[in-house]
Amino acid sequence: MLANAIDGQAFIDLKILVVIALCLLFSPYIAKFLRLPIAATEIILGALIASSGFIGKSENFELLADVGFYYLMFIAGMEINLRTFFNMEKDLVKKSVFYLVLLYLLSSLIVWAFDLSVVFVIIIPVMSVGLLSLLFRDFGKECYWLNAAMIVATLAEIISIVLLTVVGAFLHEDTGIIDVAQSLLYLHIFLALCLLGFKLLGVLFWWYPQLKVVLMPWEDKNEKDIRFCMAIFILIIIAMVLTKLEVVLGSFIAGSFIATFFDHKKDLEHKISSFGHGFLIPIFFIHIGSTFDLETLLDYMMLFKAFLLMFIMVSLRICCATVFLRKIGFRNMILFGLSHSMPLTLLIATAALGYSAKVINEELYSALILTALFEAILAMSAIKFISKY
Repeated sequence: MLANAIDGQAFIDLKILVVIALCLLFSPYIAKFLRLPIAATEIILGALIASSGFIGKSENFELLADVGFYYLMFIAGMEINLRTFFNMEKDLVKKSVFYLVLLYLLSSLIVWAFDLSVVFVIIIPVMSVGLLSLLFRDFGKECYWLNAAMIVATLAEIISIVLLTVVGAFLHEDTGIIDVAQSLLYLHIFLALCLLGFKLLGVLFWWYPQLKVVLMPWEDKNEKDIRFCMAIFILIIIAMVLTKLEVVLGSFIAGSFIATFFDHKKDLEHKISSFGHGFLIPIFFIHIGSTFDLETLLDYMMLFKAFLLMFIMVSLRICCATVFLRKIGFRNMILFGLSHSMPLTLLIATAALGYSAKVINEELYSALILTALFEAILAMSAIKFISKY
């Protein structure tokens, strides 16, 4: 009767809201019971509910999911203080660069040897700091190998996002050589402006340190700090959309700028992330799950591809982590490699890019989502097991 009272699409949106509400409410308890990362749990719930036919296609749902993903990258950027890169010890810089170069070279070799799509040069080495940051709860902020892993993962994530932006410009439908050149020009201008902005803000806040407190007071009933962050977040999305660049790049850099110049607000990251992880980000994971066809689990070849890709990605990271063997020891080297084997969000984003550009088919897209889930579960469980012994 309710379906007759409102139009069909509005009824679908209403059911999706019900699904989101129930997932937000019960996913933490289900994740705890299954001992899975909550993001993986939300993807599984989205897939189960979508397979039941309860929810349909909705542009509003997709829009909310996109905002959730951008917000996730914004929070990931807030984990990074750009000053740490300028103050890195030289030995760590050399080892980090060598680690990443070796990872991309071996990935390129595998892509060439097995005649895979070029997009796998981005997929295999992709990293994300999202799940990695959760390890600080178990190992603490003073854990050297984890701090080194975070720095390397941040560099790798920036590289991955830039490559996504460049490749996205080439793979986008109805894109000519002029459009690609324009996108690359905008990308260089954007990165140059970011570097210039970093220098200018550093000088400005050095001369007028009280300006930080004006923009983000220590105590404020009007929540000026949250309003300022949300304004920056929305404006950067507008700028990236207008220049046809990947919004994830702008969101990540915007978050890192706030973490760098407004580090006097110790509770800011907690306040920003609480809203995201409690509302927007779960919508992104539920939507990803809803795009996954559970019937593909009956395809043994697809499962084989997922496990093979997971094996390759984890093995390559542990192999490349031998660069840090003398510095952190064998046990921590294994943990270092495993900590980089949880690129849940960016791996899914890269898979979505390749699928939308028709570079990879639906079967491989499903295999990549499965790989992301398997890696998150396996790596997190293996890290907790090894750390206990």
